[in-house]
Order: sequence, then structure tokens, then C-alpha cells
Amino acid sequence: MSASETLPAAAQSNELAEPVPLCWARSDIEQRLGFHGGRYTRTNNLLTGCLGLALTLIFYAAIIPLQGTYFGDMFTKRGPTQYPTVLLTCWSFWILALKTRKLAFQRRALTRQVVPSERDFVLSSATVNQVLEQIYTTVDNPRHFVLFNRIVVALSNLRNLGRVTDVDEILNSQAEQDENSLETSYSLIAGFIWAIPVLGFIGTVLGLSQAISAFGAVLGDVSDISQITGALRGVTAGLSTAFETTLAALVAAMFVQLWLTYVKTREYEFLENCSEYCLHHVVSRLRIMPFEEARE
Repeated sequence: MSASETLPAAAQSNELAEPVPLCWARSDIEQRLGFHGGRYTRTNNLLTGCLGLALTLIFYAAIIPLQGTYFGDMFTKRGPTQYPTVLLTCWSFWILALKTRKLAFQRRALTRQVVPSERDFVLSSATVNQVLEQIYTTVDNPRHFVLFNRIVVALSNLRNLGRVTDVDEILNSQAEQDENSLETSYSLIAGFIWAIPVLGFIGTVLGLSQAISAFGAVLGDVSDISQITGALRGVTAGLSTAFETTLAALVAAMFVQLWLTYVKTREYEFLENCSEYCLHHVVSRLRIMPFEEARE
């Protein structure tokens, strides 16, 4: 039985009929752009991929005036690997940017008080429906919020089974699932961080191959030592490709890794804050009522 099925009809209809302070359907940035929003801080791969491609095109359009400069040539005349390197970097940028935005929205749940603040309020199977109703008048769908999904799952079991001793265990289990979900949400960008340097090394191999081939041509075709200087231009072009593709890829991978570390740390801090919220506002309010002791 789902949590929504245990609520009175008024609370269920309120989700659809009345505006709520935290509306995921209206506030999630992916939903607003017409894409299916990822749960919690997960991002829609199609949306971030399209945004990454658009940013890549904007980047290359912006460096058109820089043709002939060191920076412009680094991204346009250093072999084919530079283009996927820029694309994966821009894609990573949008994944982290959207995750940052979605995390900020999730953190707003911590400011909402869904358990009555009265000191004499006791959370038990007899009063759990008050909290569930308050949650459904605070958010449109608790399953899209890390904090409220934990509370709804735990309190729905309390309402159905009437065992307050299980609530803390369920909350801890949900916390572990949320951490696992957080790790898997970074799988794609972790692959990008691996692939970007590899693309740089591939560019290095291509550049060195080009340089070696050009150097062989110099030794085979040039009979006059005075002509070697001009013929070596092809060699230096290959060496430029070899070193600059690796340079660009390593700098991009470092930038993405540092930002990822920051965002991931912020997400773990948020999960810890959710656990503290549940401990302070839910677990500390639990009491075993006399009729529950008799049933135990």
C-alpha cells in the first residue's frame, strides 16, 4: 500500500487542487523545460546532452574570431579529438550545473516543519496521519524529495504496522539507499572524467604519429640541408597536436573533477542534514503507547 493511499481523501485531493509551498512539478528545472525530471538530484541525460551540444557549438562560434591565435588553433587545428573533448566537458558542465540547482531546491525541504512543534506532541500510530497530511500540504509529491520520501516511507509503515520501534531502522535503511542513489547519479560524469584524458592521449598518439611521418618525409625528400628548416614545419605541427590535445584534456578533466568533488560533498552534507532532521523531528517524538505495549 502506498503512502498516498493511506491518506484521507482531502489530503490526496489537496496534492492536485491546491498550490503547495514546494511543488516539484512546477519548480524542477527539467520539468519546466519540458523534459522528464530526474528524481532527487538526478539529471535527464537527454536534456544535459542537448545543452552540452549547444554549449559546444556556442564555444566554437565564439572562437571563430580567434582563428590564427594560439587558443583558437588549439581547438580547431589539433586533430579530431578536441571536438569530443569539448563536448564531454560541456556536457559535464550542464550535469553539475543542473545538479547544483536541483540540490538547492531539495535543501528547501529542510526549512519546512511537518511535525507539530508542540512539546507534548507524541508521534505514534494514532497521530501519524497528522504528519502525513502536513507533508502532502507542503509538497506536491513526497517521493521526489529526499527528506519527505524518507519520512513518508517510515511513517506509512508505522501507520500500517503500528510499531514505533521500526521507524528508526526504516529511516536508516532509507538513508543508505539515498547514499547509493547519490553515487549512481554520478556514473555518467565519472565516465566522462575517465574519457576526457583518454581523448587527450589519443590526440597525443595521433600527433606523434603525424610528427614521425613528417620527419620521415623530411629525411627522405630533402637533399639540401638548407631545406630542412622549412620541411620541419610538418614535424612541429604534429608535436603541437600531441602536446596541446593532452594539455586541453587534462585541464578540462581537472576542472570537472574539482567541481564534481564540490557538488558531491554538498550532496553528502545534505543527506547528513536529512538524517539529523529525521532524528530531531521524527525519532525524538516517537513514543510507545500503552495499547501498543500490550500488542507487543
